[in-house]
Amino acid sequence: QRYTRLADWECIGRARDLAAPLPLFGGGDVLSWEDYWDHVETRRQCDGVMVGRGALIKPWLFQEIRERRVWDISASERLDMLRDFARFGLEHWGSDTIGVANTRRFLLEWQSFLCRYVPAGLLEVLPQRINDRPPPFVGRSDLETLMASHNAADWVRISEMVLGPAPPDFAFVPKHKSNSY
Repeated sequence: QRYTRLADWECIGRARDLAAPLPLFGGGDVLSWEDYWDHVETRRQCDGVMVGRGALIKPWLFQEIRERRVWDISASERLDMLRDFARFGLEHWGSDTIGVANTRRFLLEWQSFLCRYVPAGLLEVLPQRINDRPPPFVGRSDLETLMASHNAADWVRISEMVLGPAPPDFAFVPKHKSNSY
């Protein structure tokens, strides 16, 4: 559906019925532990759920699913995740100019998803829905506000916090150009 509409979980449920006794895994629009368990246990629409964009937006989503709770993760904890990502990238690609550039590029592409996260403590209604476009907000800290920015220049600033200064002529344009939020 290319993110233009919500996933058709009723269709997935019918497919599960037709596929029985084989297990069927569904996917689409899962951003909370409630979404996951609603499809698996409450509505019994599938035997498991593939989580794509939800995991890019909230990498801790699997922990929330496992623990069946919302994790109101702080901006500093999220920055630590970016530091880990940068460390893994430098271990993989190397810490030379090319390795740092590759790590920065992938980190910035990921940031185009991470910025969509709205901290649970700021939401008026839980859970956050993957296709909802919340209005711009001021976070509980300057870092939280910066991490919520949809401006690619701010993502570069965040990358500089974990990888050092970007080259003076560096420019980033996200390649993620889907129809979705």
